[in-house]
Amino acid sequence: MRLVWILVAMLAAAGVSGCVAVAVGGAAAGVMVAADRRPPDVMASDERIEWTAQGRISDKFKDQVHINVTSYNRYVLLTGEALTEAIREEAGRIAAAVPDVRGVVNEMSVGAPSAMSARASDSYITSEVKARLVGVHEKVNPIHIKVVTEAGVVYLLGIVTEREAAAATRVARTTGGVKRVVRVFEYIPESAAKPPPPKNQ
Repeated sequence: MRLVWILVAMLAAAGVSGCVAVAVGGAAAGVMVAADRRPPDVMASDERIEWTAQGRISDKFKDQVHINVTSYNRYVLLTGEALTEAIREEAGRIAAAVPDVRGVVNEMSVGAPSAMSARASDSYITSEVKARLVGVHEKVNPIHIKVVTEAGVVYLLGIVTEREAAAATRVARTTGGVKRVVRVFEYIPESAAKPPPPKNQ
């Protein structure tokens, strides 16, 4: 699959209430893996990258950071807070040094760690966006979009077409509580997004 390039675009977000959150049961896990555009070995690598980077940064800076590490197709997104700019920059370097990392988007802010109430609000926004993505399944498969929220900012990751990116962005920016949307996508042509034809029985 040809990956076009990675784009980080910040968009202003409008505030409109969203749907209630929906939970995906464990029985759906196999379907999600099968529909994911990442090969299984890359999915496993993403998980390893996340816990390795998270552990290294947390071990080094302890309570000087509140760090969230998200890896998608071996691109790393850092969100959270660092007490100083120097710590923020070093966290980015630590993440970039993890084996197999292709690039780092460092969106950490400088300041004290966020309160638990703020993190709970972010979790709710994430669930709202995910739920609303299910409602636009004719335009974008929610399995292809990973949603992360930090301080009311929604980050969208995935391997998508321009059309899918636009649809997901519209959903996120019109979800209640969202301050802005940051897209961290890799783009593919429409032809590469079509599922393979069914095999003859």
